[in-house]
Amino acid sequence: MAQGPVIRLAVFGNPVAQSLSPVIHRAFAQQCGLSVDYRAIEATRESFTDQVVLLARQGGRGCNITAPFKHDALKLAHHSSESADRAQAANTLVFEEGGEWFADSTDGMGLINDLNAGAAAKLKGARICLLGAGGAAASVLAALVASGPETVIIANRSLDRARSLASTHSDLGPVESCTPGELFNQAPFDLFINATSLGHSGSAPRLSGEWLKPDALCYDMNYGAAALPLRDACSELGFRYSDGLGMLVGQAALSFELWTGKVPDAAKVLLQLRSSPG
Repeated sequence: MAQGPVIRLAVFGNPVAQSLSPVIHRAFAQQCGLSVDYRAIEATRESFTDQVVLLARQGGRGCNITAPFKHDALKLAHHSSESADRAQAANTLVFEEGGEWFADSTDGMGLINDLNAGAAAKLKGARICLLGAGGAAASVLAALVASGPETVIIANRSLDRARSLASTHSDLGPVESCTPGELFNQAPFDLFINATSLGHSGSAPRLSGEWLKPDALCYDMNYGAAALPLRDACSELGFRYSDGLGMLVGQAALSFELWTGKVPDAAKVLLQLRSSPG
């Protein structure tokens, strides 16, 4: 039975109606015996700040932020975590007592927790390829480098963008950059992570059978329909594959802990989602 006052939370994005976050956080709340009102709110560039401020003024505890507002969310915060500063974006805001806001990026550790648990991927001493150099890649790079790999290689069509992202994380550990066409010189990898949005247009990044070691994992940060093209490509090549649903639940669990102080069972909720029809 839920106890205590209702905790008001939300996720802001555009679009956001398809978000699984309300379902995930309701499940967390039920596990922890908390009353949570978590809503998906669609915002625009013009309305985003005012809508977040309104939630805070109405007694909200905090919010999640998804595309395209993660950079804007960081700018709204009074202080922030190193992970948010490294990513130059935040997916979580905490409305603290005294009116100050704290910004965090839980994507990176959400990914690491899923790789260590459900995906069972090698991280320590691994050769990791991170495909893409946009916001999704930036949100997880610090956590990947901190996990102790031999190296993380950022592959991106724009080499300048890959180099720029690598340079902001090189103090954490070995980070290199190249174009996808140069991956033959860097392979094979223990872990290949797709941080591109190609799946949303029904396509998958080009893969080569020589890029991955026999026991390697291809991890897609996408989930749902957007993950199907790469899943099918990996099936044809015989690569071990995982989608990003576990990362989604993992980052949500870390946000939930920031707001409530409670640690939910992310694995249980992930199992529920995978078992749900559709």
